[in-house]
Amino acid sequence: MAFPNTPLDTRTEVQLGGVWTDISQYVYTREPITIVQGRGDEGTRTDPGRCNLTLNNREGRFSPRNPMSPYYGDLGRNTPLRISVPQSESYLALDGSADATASTPHTSALNITGDIDIRIEATVEWLSAPAQILIGKWDSSINQRSWMLHLQNSQVTVRFSPDGIAAYSASWSLPTLPARAALRATVDVNNGNGGWTAAAFWAPTLDGPWIPFAEPFAFPETTTIFSTTAPLLIAPTSTTITPAWFPAAGRIHRAEVRSGIGGTVVASPDFRTQAEGTTSFTDGAGRAWTVNSPAQISNRDYRFQGEVSSWPSRWDASGRDVWAPVEAAGILRRLGQGRKALASALARRIPTAASVLAYWPLEEQGSTTGRAYSPIRGVPPLSLTNVTWASADTLPSSNPLPVLASNNGDLPTMSGAVPAPTGATTGWQVRWIYRLDTPNTTTYTFMRILTTGTVAQWYIQMRDTQARVLALDANGDTVIDQPIPTGGRPYRQWKTLNLRTSQSGGTVTWGLTWHDIEGTFDGWSSSYTGTIGRVRAVASPPDGFAAALDSMAIGHIAVFSTTDSDAYNGALTGYSGESSVNRLSRLAVEVTELPLMVVDGDSVLFSQLMGPQRPVPLLELLQECADTDGGILYERRDGLGLVYRDRTSLEGQDPVFTLDYAADEVGLPLEPVEDDQRIRNDITVTRAGGGSGRVVIEEGPLSVLPPEQGGVGIYDEALTLSLAVDDQAEQIAAWKAHLGTWDEARYPTIRMQLHTAPRLAADVARLRIGDMGRITNPPPWLAPGNIDFLVYGYTETIDQHTWDIVMSAAPAGPWRVGVLADPQLSRADGELNGAQLTAAATPTATTLMVDSPFPWTTDPSDMPITVQVGGEVVTVTSITGNVQDTYARTVATGWGVADSGQPWTTSGGTASDYYVQGA
Repeated sequence: MAFPNTPLDTRTEVQLGGVWTDISQYVYTREPITIVQGRGDEGTRTDPGRCNLTLNNREGRFSPRNPMSPYYGDLGRNTPLRISVPQSESYLALDGSADATASTPHTSALNITGDIDIRIEATVEWLSAPAQILIGKWDSSINQRSWMLHLQNSQVTVRFSPDGIAAYSASWSLPTLPARAALRATVDVNNGNGGWTAAAFWAPTLDGPWIPFAEPFAFPETTTIFSTTAPLLIAPTSTTITPAWFPAAGRIHRAEVRSGIGGTVVASPDFRTQAEGTTSFTDGAGRAWTVNSPAQISNRDYRFQGEVSSWPSRWDASGRDVWAPVEAAGILRRLGQGRKALASALARRIPTAASVLAYWPLEEQGSTTGRAYSPIRGVPPLSLTNVTWASADTLPSSNPLPVLASNNGDLPTMSGAVPAPTGATTGWQVRWIYRLDTPNTTTYTFMRILTTGTVAQWYIQMRDTQARVLALDANGDTVIDQPIPTGGRPYRQWKTLNLRTSQSGGTVTWGLTWHDIEGTFDGWSSSYTGTIGRVRAVASPPDGFAAALDSMAIGHIAVFSTTDSDAYNGALTGYSGESSVNRLSRLAVEVTELPLMVVDGDSVLFSQLMGPQRPVPLLELLQECADTDGGILYERRDGLGLVYRDRTSLEGQDPVFTLDYAADEVGLPLEPVEDDQRIRNDITVTRAGGGSGRVVIEEGPLSVLPPEQGGVGIYDEALTLSLAVDDQAEQIAAWKAHLGTWDEARYPTIRMQLHTAPRLAADVARLRIGDMGRITNPPPWLAPGNIDFLVYGYTETIDQHTWDIVMSAAPAGPWRVGVLADPQLSRADGELNGAQLTAAATPTATTLMVDSPFPWTTDPSDMPITVQVGGEVVTVTSITGNVQDTYARTVATGWGVADSGQPWTTSGGTASDYYVQGA
């Protein structure tokens, strides 16, 4: 990168008519482009990203209603805009569409029928990707399947066919990968033990080192790989799978295909070295590659993508200077505009069922006409009279439901017509929700279902200890009269009732099932000779519901053309118990197909479990997931969409970038802050609708002790979170108290000046919010050692000759958590173990005498260990003994009292920040 000696090639583009148009020449260079992303401080909420720039509008081209503008009719509200800068290398950009590929024709060299070794280096959504193919020689449309490597549901799969039709596969759960990583899969078609074996590896780049992340997969049968004429593609599509698998979306940097494991390279496309816009090239193995639109080779690092909601025009008094001060915003701005509450979990889920014929939520806040409307097109409203609307509000998955209420002798009545299914069916079911807290002691009808076929009317009846199914034919004669013992279980809680029928020959099997929101159920089934017909209507008894059923709540009545619909599953509880990461992912797909990438540390095991999903605005639901889990929700910078950085991905990080203060890579001012802004030492967390947990830090410098007793006094906080169970509350309170009492200086802002340190541009290109950074060689008047921090957001300023990034930062120390199997993170802090110096040490001493109540590692393979003691950071190279250990000390520049020529003393000489191998 020639910058800063020549102007930085910043590119500003707007999307006009679906095509990105470069408008960089109209950007005022005397005013910088300013980009703000993430949080401005350590708060819990992310503000919408924004980008401010000024455009030259002397010709009126950026005035949307100017008919003389070449952009007339294309500029409008929420016009997409993006900002990019050049990178030092190129990549293949894929948008995930079926046509976005890079391909090379079939040749004999690519005709691998034996062992194969597939490698690819990419930047994609590894763990949150839907079914996406990375690379393959696979044409499912004409049964020319050979092999492919694909991602799906946090797994990587190598799939191959022995005959072009059938397929073998081996899948592995992906580890936590950096945004840019390399995957490798091998297939040994004859492992020497009568079978074939597949193995998977990952590496930081295609250069390795390759790390196996799972056990090899072995199958007890030898095989071959089918010889096809299909081209080799990055990345193919498989349309014979439902839903179809499309090419990966993201960046492909390079790939390799080898004949034999570690064998001859037969294809090696390297997109890093291709010029921007290249459409064809020959790789190092002699393969000719074609880039197929809309795929493209790019060298741009996209710093921002958002939407311009308005195009204001400004001019001076002379009219000679006309400009447009433009602000583009990320997707959070638009999501936060309407604030319309989403429908309830049930009302959102049930209409999406493939087999639903009719559905009435009955969630109206009030109906003067006595009609309840259906969200399904073509379904007429349901008539419901003599009820108190929106009266029962204790079902977490629903808005308030109506309650039956007789009115001066007028009984509640109900009637709803059901459209006919479009084709023949072999079964149907009717399901609804009710609650009655006072059981009726006389048998009454809870639901009447009108059908065609042998049975014309189904009466579902109940009393305190028994249910009854009464089925009558068109003449009123009895077909079924079945008593069902219930023992009082269908009362005093929310229940779904489900009548289902299925036809097999001349026999109809029917069943009646109760489900509660805890997942338990009771049921009964039997059969009769006849036909099932179809459901015509749902209704009350002809004379109305009995007055004894007053106060019964009813709602979410649905009719399905199949007996196995799962539309109520999960949604009945409001998805209570769903992990925060899974809820975010589900909402992103269910609500608006909102692009969402999850940066996952280990959320499969450790993501917090959520309480019921409330009918509130989408943005509030999304943020609720982040608040419960403790992660960061923020906007993508390379497209309209969101990223969720889960809590576990913030823990135990290595630095993504390092700034050397001594080499002037840190812009001034670098100002530590030690105040009480973030202190929280008395935390109470309450489960919404449930119990609480409280944690108080009673010892230490930031404890609730009064200052005269060594603490800071009480700094309390109370939070209410969506939690699945009460036990979570105290655990979360303990974590928040840990964060709130971390005793370390804060550096609220840290500045990088890329125009003075262009080597950092590559680090900035891969920097994600939540990443850890490190400052080495800080000035000697600050605390000893490196300054480690997490990036919560940043403000970026770009003009022709300067590129500044001011990061909002917080200490990374509290996020360094113990990991049992990790060689470093399994070490405990010596200060917590009470380790102390037992004798004074001079500045030139190379051994330290330390007393500890716990054994310390003496294994040479655990060395070296970094120790901070008495104000100096030293390196321990060996430890001998047990209780009183000898530490060989490697003296470097020294810090604190040791650096000033004074000995360390046993008085106050606690070995702090001591990392020791845990026992």
